[in-house]
Amino acid sequence: MTHAPHPGTVFLVGAGPGDPDLLTLRAARLLMKARLVVHDGLVDPAVLAMVPRGARFISVAKSRARHTMPQDAINALLVREALAGHDVVRLKGGDPFIFGRGGEEAEACRAAGVPVEVVPGVSAALGASAAAQIPLTHRENASIVSFVAGQCKGLSDQNWAGLAGVGRTLVIYMGVATAAAIAEKLMADGLAPTMPVAVIENASRPQMRVVRGALAGLSDMVARERIKSPALIVIGEVTARGDSMELQAVVEAAR
Repeated sequence: MTHAPHPGTVFLVGAGPGDPDLLTLRAARLLMKARLVVHDGLVDPAVLAMVPRGARFISVAKSRARHTMPQDAINALLVREALAGHDVVRLKGGDPFIFGRGGEEAEACRAAGVPVEVVPGVSAALGASAAAQIPLTHRENASIVSFVAGQCKGLSDQNWAGLAGVGRTLVIYMGVATAAAIAEKLMADGLAPTMPVAVIENASRPQMRVVRGALAGLSDMVARERIKSPALIVIGEVTARGDSMELQAVVEAAR
């Protein structure tokens, strides 16, 4: 591989939860002058449309059952393009450092002598809760918030004790496919079956839906409403707050 005299920079850019209006100014400016964009599959098309014509796009979309490109190969791709002298916008849904594997990609770049810059984005948790008007913290309900990945290997072996309950909010990323196991695990750890939950699908996008219920019925609710990714699960007393009439209208309109 031929290296350029000066490597390009890899920009790890958070695309936010979907709505382009939620991009940071830095992210928008980088997109509007990008020549090479390596993007996740969940990045909204409206965000990609900000990139100038003629730019190269490389999709490295991942799903639960299929990965277009393994993570090691993505790391190698970023390094290879940068060493060839190209600036690379690595566009990730949400924030690069919250379940975005941005840390791994930054380490790979640094190890290869490639300059890297991290551009934070509105995380899925913050974007979804704001769009649904569900406060993750509230003086009367929660002073602790935890973020967990719901599709990690060995879910039953994970220690989630104390992450959810009175005075706490638990936000679960990538938990739709494992909703039944998540509910069973939390109830086995002592969380009340009646604990309020909310599932937020396509947060901040025109097709956003919010469904709410109790922990014991989480799996049935996900199946009944045919919830699909991208979706976030919020568990805690705060989910009973927000504009309930507005949220109910969103659910009814989607049915």
